[in-house]
Amino acid sequence: MKAIINGKEVEFRENDTILQTARRYDMFIPTLCELEEIDHTPGTCRVCLVEIIRAGDSERQIVTSCNTPLEEGMRVFTRSRKVREQQRLQVELLLADHDQDCASCVRHGNCELQDAAQFVGLRESRYHYPEFYRQRTWDDSSPSIIRNMSRCIRCGRCIAICRDVQTTDILFYDDKGLNAEIGVRDSSCLDNSDCVTCGQCTLVCPVGALAEHDDTEEVIDYLYDPDIFTVVQFAPATRVVLGEEFNMKPGTNVQGEMITAFRKLGADIVLDTNFAADVVIMEEGTELLHRIRNGEPLPLLTSCSPGWVNFVERNYPEMLPNVSSTKSPQQCFGAIAKTYLAEKMNIPAEKMRVIAIMPCTAKKEESKRPEFTVDGRPEVDVVLTTREFASLLKREGVWLPDMEKGEFDNPWMGEFTGAAEIFGSTGGVMEAAVRTVYHIVTGKELPAIELKQVRGLEGIREAELELGDEIGTVRVAVANGLKYARELIERVKRGEKQYHFIEIMACPGGCLGGGGQPKHKHNYHMYLEARQKAIYEIDKNCTRRQSHKNVLVKKMYDDYFGEPYTSERAHTLLHTSYTDKKRVIRHTIKEIWDELSVGR
Repeated sequence: MKAIINGKEVEFRENDTILQTARRYDMFIPTLCELEEIDHTPGTCRVCLVEIIRAGDSERQIVTSCNTPLEEGMRVFTRSRKVREQQRLQVELLLADHDQDCASCVRHGNCELQDAAQFVGLRESRYHYPEFYRQRTWDDSSPSIIRNMSRCIRCGRCIAICRDVQTTDILFYDDKGLNAEIGVRDSSCLDNSDCVTCGQCTLVCPVGALAEHDDTEEVIDYLYDPDIFTVVQFAPATRVVLGEEFNMKPGTNVQGEMITAFRKLGADIVLDTNFAADVVIMEEGTELLHRIRNGEPLPLLTSCSPGWVNFVERNYPEMLPNVSSTKSPQQCFGAIAKTYLAEKMNIPAEKMRVIAIMPCTAKKEESKRPEFTVDGRPEVDVVLTTREFASLLKREGVWLPDMEKGEFDNPWMGEFTGAAEIFGSTGGVMEAAVRTVYHIVTGKELPAIELKQVRGLEGIREAELELGDEIGTVRVAVANGLKYARELIERVKRGEKQYHFIEIMACPGGCLGGGGQPKHKHNYHMYLEARQKAIYEIDKNCTRRQSHKNVLVKKMYDDYFGEPYTSERAHTLLHTSYTDKKRVIRHTIKEIWDELSVGR
């Protein structure tokens, strides 16, 4: 079918909206509630207004383009004076009960509401009612996420991604009218809810209503304190993503620039989380074989993603015996740094601070778990997301593209393999583990080092691997995003599928799509693909691509830990356990009445 938009003939299919068609023809219409990757409630923000004339009619109408289907012969005007006036009024009304202290907002300079105001030509805000937004909720109970409802525009994106993509469904519209805000289901705050701190809500929020808990000041304190020895680690998924915050091509590997930038900021030593990822493979791979050989609970579920760990603790505590006891690379790194590294460098552990740069908001909460301590001190002292690190660099006048490429410091923890690098992508932990497990069992290297079956961005992927007569066929699976994690675990519980090993990452795309990564409203899947391609390219170009070939890891086990998984020191420092945190909520009047009756 054909229609006319701004005087240009366009083709469309039945049920295509005006917005979809205009975007396909590269005609810009502002939106605030709409997002390509999620099924939002259309027409919420009412900024995407256009003027239409239907075929055979002369009457002009103002409609929202995101939920108005295009019709044969329809004429659409996206920039008429009436449209611009109505859009301007709508943005002005959105600002009326919005905290306009933009200079202190985490989204300052990168705010979709500011962009919309600029596009519609807003020059003044005639309506401003602080008495409404000042009474709204400020929730900083979570160590990972801040919920500031004075900045909320009620677009509903966070609700959609929490409900439909992550299936945690803890966010909802609380109250109505001017009193409406995004509430937390069955709780007054995030920290006392079923929130898994994955941060996907912060990734889609167009304003500063949902954001990571900012720990930048603490990092600056450490870096500029002469009495503190700072050890910096950064995750594999940050080096192929950080450049996006500095207008660099998606997938650009800025590892060398990051090292130099941190040295410029005053870090005492810059190392790679990938070293600890190789350690995790040695521990988790051995744990898998130990379980298979001794008839212990299978499938073994990975524990690298703290959002997934939070999810299983709250939703499937009966599966906790299946969760790997191996700590995540972030926490293994911290434990090793404050013991082995401190001893080797003759630095008192109490003077050492470990700073982690992570793609994930849940890593903040993970670092503060009471079980992750060494002699009463946290293994990892502070975590910054990729976004926070970019903000810190800009604050300190460090422009990443101008940095020369540096090399990691090499005091006993400065080497990594390609297997560690692919941890950043969904399927990477599985592939890395298979490379080493195959070698442990057979004494040989995997003939095809790249396990293509577990690569990609599909929600669930499966593969089989032959491990000789002793072990036989090992069945593995990968899930990314909690919707698919739930689906996979339900299959296992129903007995429909039997696996030996399952990798689960809380975020779509794995760490590459973590809640602390740069925000992109359009073409997000393209960014994920570019990031993933870059991760695999780094692996391909590595001299050593299997964790058991990491020379410094082998030396550490020889000098300090002993045998992976079975030694007392390895179990004490590199392993942990998790807790049933499922909440029992009484929903029915009868249950509440019965409880009151017993009390009476």
